[in-house]
Amino acid sequence: MRHGSIPGARGRVRPLTLLGEAALREPCRDVTDFGPELADLVEDLFATMYAAQGVGLAANQIGVPLRVFVYDCPDDEDVRHLGHVVNPRLVERDGVVVRGPEGCLSLPGLEAGTERHDHAVVEGRTVTGEPVTVHGTGFFARCLQHECDHLEGTVYADHLTGWRRRRLLRQIDRASWSG
Repeated sequence: MRHGSIPGARGRVRPLTLLGEAALREPCRDVTDFGPELADLVEDLFATMYAAQGVGLAANQIGVPLRVFVYDCPDDEDVRHLGHVVNPRLVERDGVVVRGPEGCLSLPGLEAGTERHDHAVVEGRTVTGEPVTVHGTGFFARCLQHECDHLEGTVYADHLTGWRRRRLLRQIDRASWSG
């Protein structure tokens, strides 16, 4: 991102990768070039996330197999967290495990009660290559875990079991976007 810019203001909205497309299931590669193309990708991720009214978006959700995600997400106390992480690693998840509603821009219109820890810590780099550590609690911790999962080729449906999983799979089969 350019210094002083509004995230996504210069980015272009890209098509979302939907469940069923291979890009969503492949682990992403580490970023090695921290140049202008990466800054453009981050801007595009923000623009696409805002256009889709999401709170987080991983690069593979727009078909780019790189370890990058953006977020503009509140925590449970309505404190807004805005940023991006390049080459993120989920280094800590702890606290109480909470089942809460979770959706995904790559599974539009669907939601399921998914268990996540209520505290998460992600380490990575900024778009310029500087180290960054992001701490999340509550809903923001859920967002961080969700986006890190995407970069490993995992979607929230993979965490479901029993009737919750069966119900979501039936909804996916009936979804207009499902292949």
